[in-house]
Amino acid sequence: MTLSKIDFKKYHGLGNDYLVIDPNFTDVELTPETIRLLCDRHYGIGSDGILYGPIKETKNSKLKTQNLYELRIFNPDGSEAEKSGNGLRIFAKYLFENKYVDKKDFSIKTLGGIVQVWIQDDAANLIKINMGTTTFLSTEIPVKGPKREVVDEELSIGAAKYKLTCLSIGNPHCVIPTEDVSEQNARQLGPYVENHEMFPKRINMQLLKVIDRNNIEIRIWERSAGYTLASGSSACAAAAAAHKLGLVDNQINVKMPGGSLLIEIADNKGICMTGPVEGVFQGHFHPDLKQRISD
Repeated sequence: MTLSKIDFKKYHGLGNDYLVIDPNFTDVELTPETIRLLCDRHYGIGSDGILYGPIKETKNSKLKTQNLYELRIFNPDGSEAEKSGNGLRIFAKYLFENKYVDKKDFSIKTLGGIVQVWIQDDAANLIKINMGTTTFLSTEIPVKGPKREVVDEELSIGAAKYKLTCLSIGNPHCVIPTEDVSEQNARQLGPYVENHEMFPKRINMQLLKVIDRNNIEIRIWERSAGYTLASGSSACAAAAAAHKLGLVDNQINVKMPGGSLLIEIADNKGICMTGPVEGVFQGHFHPDLKQRISD
């Protein structure tokens, strides 16, 4: 393996940036306090989250299956996420460029399930991910109330009423069709939707504007992270909701402030996402930061 000993690498997918911390080379305990410090853009390195992996094998590990690598994903508030589309593409590039894998197709295990990865070019700058299947069932998202598909339901926030479609793709999403897909609207609505009593585990929110049968535009409020320039799982969720509502076909370009992703929806509700990844920098923790981590 050609990986040099460093404490972290930083990448972004359409402006959604993550730190990769490899437990095979960096000995740091990722407590919630440490995660919040490292992700802080003023007192730490700064990022939208941390990708921790590949997880070291143990005697009881079932990850010795060829081409399967385990990843843990942490939000900047210290909580753990089930799945992240941009995070998965970033981690796939990390595995490929650091020679953990020598093939262009492999699998990554997350809390939200196992996903299949295809490297689309030699530099691993364009990556396709099979994000798995979607469900609109309230009990699986989860959403309070009787068991049902949460499609085109009404939600009241203050005096305003909104139509929403909710689903899970390994993590929960609430999609709201609207003509106002501004950052301001996302920032205003996001905290209320994320923490609404309907969603016992909180939820990610996407404001959705349909441009035509193959193009949509979204703005994103991420659970535990806030307003975000781009999100792979949010792009998948918004495309799936628009498809469920009959507004788009099965190949959709999802436009976000950070850029666009191609989302493909299969007949079995499986969703594939293709998009770019770029490295930013790598480095060591300064002794002062190490001291704060150990305090």
